[in-house]
Amino acid sequence: MLETNRDFLIAGLKDAYALESQALDMLRAQHERLDPYPELKARIGQHVTETEQQIQRLESCLAQFNESPSTLKDFALRLAGSVQSMFHASADDEVIKNVFASNAFENYEIATYKGLVAMAETVGAQDVVDVARQNLREEEAMARFINEHIESTVRSFLAKRSAGEEA
Repeated sequence: MLETNRDFLIAGLKDAYALESQALDMLRAQHERLDPYPELKARIGQHVTETEQQIQRLESCLAQFNESPSTLKDFALRLAGSVQSMFHASADDEVIKNVFASNAFENYEIATYKGLVAMAETVGAQDVVDVARQNLREEEAMARFINEHIESTVRSFLAKRSAGEEA
């Protein structure tokens, strides 16, 4: 049972770690299938690297508390991400579903990091505050990119399908 603010912070860090692990799996799966969308593919590729760094930073934060990621949470969320990727890959409009899902997922990550900032500030864990804010900035940038490219991605998909091209 979580009893102290420190316990909630550690649980939040473990949740963020599992969330980023899920994100990494989903991003890698999307990246492999985005050749018809070079701008989106490049940005997803950049975010794969950012996500890998975010995971390392979260591991470092957990280590400060002599904690490690939750294997069960990590496994469960990664499995959910794999199932989602498989479902979307079988859809005729995969890129559209992935852009919508990415938009929602990025905003969930933003909320997670805002919560971590508040928890870490309350506990006085400035290193965690700094990491959460850095990860937050990266997630906000990715969310902006996805949000700014929803309409153009949908239009591009529709144009490619109408022209009989790979979409």
